[in-house]
Amino acid sequence: MNLRDLQYLVALAEHRHFGRAAEACFVSQPTLSTQIRKLEDELGVPLVERTPRKVLLTEVGREIAERARDVHNEIEQIRAVARRTLDPESGTVRLGIFPTLGPYLLPHALPLVRAAFPRLELLLVEEKTEVVLNQLREGKLDAGIVALPLHEDSLHSEFLFEEPFLLAVSSAHPLACHKGLLKLGDLSRQNLLLLEDGHCLRDQALEVCHLAGASERSGFRATSLETLRQMVAANVGITLLPAMAVKPPVAAVENLHLIEFKGHPPSRRVAMVWRKSSAMGGFLTRLAATFRQLPAGLLDPHTAASTAATRIPGEHRGRTAH
Repeated sequence: MNLRDLQYLVALAEHRHFGRAAEACFVSQPTLSTQIRKLEDELGVPLVERTPRKVLLTEVGREIAERARDVHNEIEQIRAVARRTLDPESGTVRLGIFPTLGPYLLPHALPLVRAAFPRLELLLVEEKTEVVLNQLREGKLDAGIVALPLHEDSLHSEFLFEEPFLLAVSSAHPLACHKGLLKLGDLSRQNLLLLEDGHCLRDQALEVCHLAGASERSGFRATSLETLRQMVAANVGITLLPAMAVKPPVAAVENLHLIEFKGHPPSRRVAMVWRKSSAMGGFLTRLAATFRQLPAGLLDPHTAASTAATRIPGEHRGRTAH
């Protein structure tokens, strides 16, 4: 048994297809198939059920593939230890981030990372939170940026920041002429536009709806924050937007009115997470500290809402909120 054969089995478990697994391993399909059969002969048990349409792993095959994945991850950790010992600030970090944060955080954070670690290669993967966490568990990512709370005993988390929400309405909506700061109770009986299932922001917005006595607008679920912004500007409904999603360099949207909440606003808490067993823990702690050094005012909801909050609906038409 060798590590390469175990890698072939892991690839087959992931792709469920000999051709795609061989392509992922950069070998020919006959080579991969032959090595899997040799592994079966060596272990004395069938690992794969070969059917005309797809490949299925046997029960023991699935268990061995899981253990083989763990072995592969440990080998990668050994290599990471060696690389970090030679040069702690060089090498590659594979970082996952969820899509309702990535486009708004990264323009501000990446220049800080490049300045702090000029030799670091940062490979970014934008996926929904559950995918990021799965890829972390499988060793496909070194770290992830996710929203708290996190219920993962195997992961270490470093708190980064708390991002407040603002209420977004169109200029024609009755709440656009709301005087002063908004209270959660002002959302009572309102219907909010939300994202589709799988976005952590959807869960956070639903929690706010529950606290405020609001509900979800039925028949519509957006795939992105940009879709939500455009639908609100078209007076289809109202929604919650994170502060960074309405700050430059994000382009402003006409007829979008942003209202700040009174007191401690609804918000999301964001952290960088990685496996507790990671050999990169020390460096990732320093990387997380760099992500905390965001520009002053970026997380301030007042600077996003102040300009729009004093205008009456008639004054908004044809103008851009900041």
